Order: sequence, then structure tokens, then C-alpha cells
Amino acid sequence: QLQLVESGGGLVQPGGSLRLSCAGSGFTLDYYNIGWFRQAPGKEREGVSCISRSGGSTAYAGSVKGRFTISRDNAKNTVYLQINSLKLEDTAVYYCAAGPVAYPCYINQPDDNIYWGQGTQVTVSS
Repeated sequence: QLQLVESGGGLVQPGGSLRLSCAGSGFTLDYYNIGWFRQAPGKEREGVSCISRSGGSTAYAGSVKGRFTISRDNAKNTVYLQINSLKLEDTAVYYCAAGPVAYPCYINQPDDNIYWGQGTQVTVSS
């Protein structure tokens, strides 16, 4: 079964950090650009970051730029999202998605992606 598996979410205080992981199961991630999306209750799913196949190109949404860092380790078939300086408004379910190759990477629409993970919950609360 081809799927992505996210992990690393949790409950953190404002200003805290988490590292999310996205592992490929049943297929090789380095054939794809990988994006991270998030969906807060009552809101549409939004893209927050993407990374190209080689990792040479990354992109970030304005709301997370400077706080989130995306990276990938193709040898481990895993993509990471380091999230720092967490804010209350970062609370959401975070998903990773495998999408078509593009260079430079750009944050695409959810429907443009092929494979999705089940999501990992990030809750920021004091």
C-alpha cells in the first residue's frame, strides 16, 4: 500500500518547537516534490511549505516563513518540517503530500497532489 506517514505532532506552549516527519511507505519519495499542508478546525487546508526532489528548492507560506524549515533525507525516504516559535494560530492537523515534480518548488493546491498522509495534530496552547 502506497502511503505517507506523518509523526511528531503534539501539544506545545507558544514559542515552543516541534519536528514533524513524513515517511514514505511502499514508494520512494524522491520521485516527488513534497509539500506540507495544515488544516485548522473550520478552515480550508492550506499549504505551508514544499521541497523539490533534490531538496535544492524550498518554498514557504508568508505566515510561516522564518519559523518553519523543510528538509529531506532521501536515503531515509523521509521529509521533515522543523517548526519553531510556535504560535496559537499554528494549531492544526499537519499533512504531508507527494506531488508532481517542479523546479523551483512552489506551494500547490491540495488537489494537485497524488499521495497524502493521515495527518498529525499540532496543538499550541498555554
